[in-house]
Amino acid sequence: MARVIAICNAKGGVGKTTSAVNLGGYLASHGRSTLVIDFDPQGNASSALGHNVMGEEHTIYHGIFGISEPHALIKNSALYGLSYVPAGPHLAGALIELVEMPEREHCLRKFITGIRHNYDYILIDLPPSLSLLTVNGLIAADEVLIPVQAEYYSLEGLGQLLHTINLVRDNLRHPLMVAGAVLTMYDKRERLSREVGRELRRHFPHHVYNTEIPKSIALAEAPSFAKPVILHAPNSVGAYAYNKLAKEIIRQEDQFQMSPQFGNFNL
Repeated sequence: MARVIAICNAKGGVGKTTSAVNLGGYLASHGRSTLVIDFDPQGNASSALGHNVMGEEHTIYHGIFGISEPHALIKNSALYGLSYVPAGPHLAGALIELVEMPEREHCLRKFITGIRHNYDYILIDLPPSLSLLTVNGLIAADEVLIPVQAEYYSLEGLGQLLHTINLVRDNLRHPLMVAGAVLTMYDKRERLSREVGRELRRHFPHHVYNTEIPKSIALAEAPSFAKPVILHAPNSVGAYAYNKLAKEIIRQEDQFQMSPQFGNFNL
C-alpha cells in the first residue's frame, strides 16, 4: 500500500515540481515503485517526465471526474519503476466545476484509492496556491512534504500553509501528517541561505530534513531533456542531493505508516 505524499507550498518557484520528479526518480532507483501525479494545471511535472502537455490525451482532470479510469491515465517514464499521471491546462477549469460537486474535496482521494495498492510511493505535485485543487491534494495524501526556498519570503508563507493543514485536519477530519520540510535552492556559501536554514530548524514545529537541495544547473536543465536528473546528470550535486533526500524519506517508512483511518472515511 502506497505512502501518499503531497508536495506542497503556496509560494511558487520553490522547487515543488523539481522535488516531485527527482525524488520520484530516486525512490524508484531504490526499488520503490513510484507514481507521480501532476495536479498542477501548468503540467510541468508531466513535461519533465516526457509528456506532451498540449496533446489531446486524457489527463488527471478526466480521472477526478470519472471520465477515464485511473489505469488508462498512467504513463511510464524513461526510468524503470517511475510512472506518472499527466496534467493539462484544462485542469484549471476544474476549480469552477468542483465548486458545485458534493464532497468536492475528496475527488483526488477517490481516484487514488483504486490504485494505491500498486505502488510503494505516490507523490502529488500541487499547484502554487491554497485552492480547492490544493485541498484535494492534501485530503488525498497521508503526509505533506514542504519544499522551502532558502529566502525569507518562503519562511513567511509557512505559517499560512501550516494553518491550512490544521484546517484540513480539524474541519475535514483527515489525519494529515507533516513528513517534513526540505531546504531548496540552498547555497552554503551565501549567508542568507545559512541564516534561513538556521531559522527553519530553530522554529519549524515539524521535522526538517538534513538534506539541503542546492542550486544546480543540472536540476534546472533536466526538464528540457524530459528526464529526471538521475538520467540526465547522475553525477551532479543536484542528483546527489535528491538521492540523499530519498534515503532520508525511506528511513521514515516505519514512522510514517499509512494512516489506518485513510480508508474509513465516508466517501
